[in-house]
Amino acid sequence: MIHRDIIAAIATAPGRGGIGVIRVSGAGLAGFAAGLTSRRLEVRRAILTPFLDASGNALDEGLALFFAAPHSYTGEDVLELQGHGGPIVLRQVLQRCLELGARLARPGEFTERAYLNGRIDLAQAESVADLIEASTTLAARAALGSLRGDFSKLIQGLTEKIIGLRTLLEATLDFPEEEVEFLTSGRAREKLSTIQQEVDATLAATRQGSLLRDGIQAVLIGAPNVGKSSLLNRLAGEEVAIVTDIPGTTRDAVREQIDIDGMPVHIIDTAGLRETGDAIERIGIGRTWALIEKADLALVVSDAAGADDAADRAIIDRLPSGLGRIRVMNKIDLAGRQSARESAGNEERVWISAKTGEGLTLLKQAIWDQAGWHPAGEGLFTARARHVAALQEAQRHLAIAAGLTDRLELYAEELRLTHEALGSITGAFTADDLLGEIFSKFCIGK
Repeated sequence: MIHRDIIAAIATAPGRGGIGVIRVSGAGLAGFAAGLTSRRLEVRRAILTPFLDASGNALDEGLALFFAAPHSYTGEDVLELQGHGGPIVLRQVLQRCLELGARLARPGEFTERAYLNGRIDLAQAESVADLIEASTTLAARAALGSLRGDFSKLIQGLTEKIIGLRTLLEATLDFPEEEVEFLTSGRAREKLSTIQQEVDATLAATRQGSLLRDGIQAVLIGAPNVGKSSLLNRLAGEEVAIVTDIPGTTRDAVREQIDIDGMPVHIIDTAGLRETGDAIERIGIGRTWALIEKADLALVVSDAAGADDAADRAIIDRLPSGLGRIRVMNKIDLAGRQSARESAGNEERVWISAKTGEGLTLLKQAIWDQAGWHPAGEGLFTARARHVAALQEAQRHLAIAAGLTDRLELYAEELRLTHEALGSITGAFTADDLLGEIFSKFCIGK
């Protein structure tokens, strides 16, 4: 699908820099490039040239690179202009591109064209944005693996097995008089069981990839002066929150992202929860409860010397039933206790000192376990919530199919729906509105 219109955008980040890049994609860019540089460019050869305005005056000087379709990022003719990184000069060159017939590219439109032209599949396209936005080294490495096709190969392998089973089933339905072995030999049941196991394993790996990309939202909650802000500073490795002995110091949420063995954890320090007559503090407490409703994990910080304080218990009893929680028993340096991790009924407790850092490793391990994170260096790929949902849908249809072995038409329908669920991941079956939503979140020029 070669687009006839030409798109252009500044591909480097806003601001001043040593180098600025303008990217152009479309059909017939050889003549377009000649109008900008007054020369014919050789394919895949960097040429030092002035970039000219309509009167032939130089706007800038830099490298011009021409990639002929289909051997380019988008699968179309692509022109990259590498000049100086000043905002004014970049805008002048971009304006000249528009005068020559280009239009401004939408966010993610270059990658969208790469997908529509078959250069990459949808999962790979999404990994481009994931690589740009990666917040940890491990996430960047995993996103690169997805971009290279690691995740797509897993999905493609599952899809091929589903197609094989559907083909065998359709032969049975179309030619029942033929001796086509299907259910009677047990092959179909074995094949389906194998596919189910592989979908289960892929779903588990995809959940890890989703955690690696998105991380979890954890809120630090508790009564005033139990050390929430001190714990945030200790986890962050710097003084990001104000710490004083005055109750109610933290009145608004303080957010910080930390890296726990490659998994991003978005930690929010909140106002101390208590009854108060201070109008401003009450607003902060109200916001705390609103944040708790949206969180994945609550770190309930308590003073180790008063582990069963009524105020702490009242906070815990009010937490949403489905919210993961860890009871963080802080200030063991004052309570004369050692660091430990233990279960008390249905409650997990970790005994730490935010002041000295003792027990911090145990707390991080507890956070891993609550999130379902299993640190690994190899075989990881980034994934999104929609990928997890699609695999869950495939898992559900396979389970239904397993109970319909005596009703082959319905069995076939469940396999078809499984096929569609898997295809939605790579883009084989994808609605246009979903594509618009995905690519609109990319940066301009990518």
